[in-house]
Amino acid sequence: MTNRPPIALFVYNRLLHTMSTMEALQKNHGARESILYVYSDGPRSDADAEGVAAVRNYVKKVTGFADVIVVERERNLGLARSLTSGIDAVLGAHESIVVLEDDLVTSPYFLQFMGDALRCYEHEEQVAAIHGYTFPLGIPLPDTFFLRNTGCWGWGTWRRAWALFEPDGRKLLEQLRNSRLSTNFDMHGAYPYTRMLENQVNGRIDSWAVRWHASTFLSNKFTLYPGVSLVKNIGHDGSGMHCGTSKFYDVSLVEKEVMVALLPVREDPRVTGSLEAYLRRGHSGTVRYWFWKLFGNRMRP
Repeated sequence: MTNRPPIALFVYNRLLHTMSTMEALQKNHGARESILYVYSDGPRSDADAEGVAAVRNYVKKVTGFADVIVVERERNLGLARSLTSGIDAVLGAHESIVVLEDDLVTSPYFLQFMGDALRCYEHEEQVAAIHGYTFPLGIPLPDTFFLRNTGCWGWGTWRRAWALFEPDGRKLLEQLRNSRLSTNFDMHGAYPYTRMLENQVNGRIDSWAVRWHASTFLSNKFTLYPGVSLVKNIGHDGSGMHCGTSKFYDVSLVEKEVMVALLPVREDPRVTGSLEAYLRRGHSGTVRYWFWKLFGNRMRP
């Protein structure tokens, strides 16, 4: 057995993206001591079957980890059900988890950071998650900092925190409205999380991430971020159902260790203000366009 948190990687039919994600993960410090679970969702249609099969053939041959366990879904669950049920299963056997999707390329120090942070804050009830991606805010940032925002691009959590996840978006939306927290949830208008949750409730999207964010937000929990990004999203190339073509979130991966120390669990107003300004600038143009194009009138798989 290994004392490193297991990795859960969720894949579908994008072989080249999956290969890039896997090759970067194999180069991580600590990869050989980590168990890798790969969850492969079933094809939505016959047109996707070939791509799904190619990805499955590839991941079955992957080495470089303490163990590789491939779970092939017989039918298509969609990303939300595939991911949440996979996390449920892994956390049924382990106390913590690192979660990746097939369009996330990691720094060689990503797993080390996640393992260090998950151990450091394991018993800190106010901390719900650890995140590996950091927005390019253009200001000096500390080694690590907290946000009241879980994020979903290369993250980790514990069994105790995942128990907070509320799958019923209607309940979450009702709590936000009754508590009059929608403005804070939307980062004072910087990003339309409430509208995303409304669309999930109305069946227009099937986002697990907005429900996870709302669950932790309503519980007043925080997420630890690194001051430099350890994850890069390569899915904004038009290849996926979830992302359009955009460079707004592009970052350069850091090639150095990020030090983790136990900090007081609270937001830094300077960082929060910079993030709100950054998202507001982007959402006024490219981000708003793709939000409505992808999430405003179509079902997320």
